[in-house]
Amino acid sequence: MEDISASHTFRNKLYLGIDCGTQGTKALLLRGDGTALGRGYARHELIEKQNGAREQQPQWWVDAMHTAVQGALAGVPPSHVVALGISGQQHGLVVLNESRRVIRPAKLWNDTETAPQNQQLIDRFGGKGAWFERFGIVPLTGYTVSKLLWLKEKEPENFALIRHILLPHEYLNFRLTGQLRAEFGDSSGTGFFDNRSRIWIREILDSIDDGSGHLFRALPPLSTADQTIGTLLPDVAAALNLPATCQVSTGGGDNMMGAIGTGNVTEGTVTISLGTSSTVYSFRSAPVLDFTGNVAPFCSSSGGWLPLVCTMNATNVVTQTLDLLGKTVADLEAALAQTPPGADGLIFVPFLNGERTPDLPTARGTLLGISASNYTASHLIRSVVEGVTFGILNGLDLILEGKPADRIVLIGGGSRSAAWRQLIADATGARIDVPTEEEAGCLGAAMQAIHATDNTATFADLATLLVRTEPSKGALPNLELRAAYNSAQQAYRQALSAQYPAAGL
Repeated sequence: MEDISASHTFRNKLYLGIDCGTQGTKALLLRGDGTALGRGYARHELIEKQNGAREQQPQWWVDAMHTAVQGALAGVPPSHVVALGISGQQHGLVVLNESRRVIRPAKLWNDTETAPQNQQLIDRFGGKGAWFERFGIVPLTGYTVSKLLWLKEKEPENFALIRHILLPHEYLNFRLTGQLRAEFGDSSGTGFFDNRSRIWIREILDSIDDGSGHLFRALPPLSTADQTIGTLLPDVAAALNLPATCQVSTGGGDNMMGAIGTGNVTEGTVTISLGTSSTVYSFRSAPVLDFTGNVAPFCSSSGGWLPLVCTMNATNVVTQTLDLLGKTVADLEAALAQTPPGADGLIFVPFLNGERTPDLPTARGTLLGISASNYTASHLIRSVVEGVTFGILNGLDLILEGKPADRIVLIGGGSRSAAWRQLIADATGARIDVPTEEEAGCLGAAMQAIHATDNTATFADLATLLVRTEPSKGALPNLELRAAYNSAQQAYRQALSAQYPAAGL
């Protein structure tokens, strides 16, 4: 294989990868040879309501991006930055008026207030099976499409003002360049995009605006991953202390950028992200079609497809449990070491925020099987970690259609726990690798920026050069524990099915 580090000029140039998540925005300054030169971070506020609403002001993202970029650029000549890419939380709805100003706070991916509207849309087109046959996707609560119907029903005055519909990363691109553009990966999570033919679906939007074409005309044009959408606006470049020649790639959803940043750009790699939500995905060269809707048949932001399963309860549930018990993350390691697989029969269904997979937006958490012997802090911590893990491993089974995984790349906050990494290795029988660069979304966005400005550097080439794993954080499975974890996972499935028969497990 050609040594691309020696044959491409990008190796000495600088690139920014920016990841706008739910809790904050991160920035990574990367040299094209893979050297991280700077990092920045800024937190976000969150509007959170008892009815399931989860919202943020888009201006908060812009302010956080400025802070994070300034942190990443500290002490580095900014004139050397040639391009940047944006990774953004998926599914969020940003609506602009005629003057291109934000109409209302953005409803986020984990907003479950729109569950009734999502069901209305499914029923309107004849149910999940009909949706899949006609559009190649089944919308889940949290996707962008139900937010539009919610807005029409609950805030008709704001709905009438809509002239532009954007996703979070697209809004940041707009604020950087003045251009309104979309790309295949993030668009495929809206619920009004045909992931097979990669075009917007007007029929779905017409069902919301009564055929006026109001919403369809508000959609941005689509760009491919090997294109840039423009250079920085002069005032933005000055504010960020970046050259006005700095180009902006199309960017994409956080999962799509995480896939690129973990080398998940060719078939055979599985990525699991353990963050506020958990996701599992694997690159495919053709669409993966699941009529149940449990597997999201997303497009990748690298030219292929990215079948994905998302669960909405992950590290947030673990952290909340540790806080409740007066424990710290360090206590997680000890709790898993002191307790056996299955937590001696204690089962925790971790649906504190409803759930996306299975599609149970109004579900609540449950603790089952309490006994005198397992009613301890350590058992509770293990049961919570197992509940979160088994939920995402159910998704892995769906994506791989029951086939075993040989290798899993683990990212997100949960990947920092050695005991949790080992649990996943033991439960799956797979080797676990953790990338050296923890911020896979930032790295993926920077890699996409490299590719967009130098198309001869393929994503596979860039993955070979830039995606490295940390040997000290790898985990090999203890096959002697596989049967115990299989039994524990089956008990979890049975408990879930008994409580929620519609889960379909």
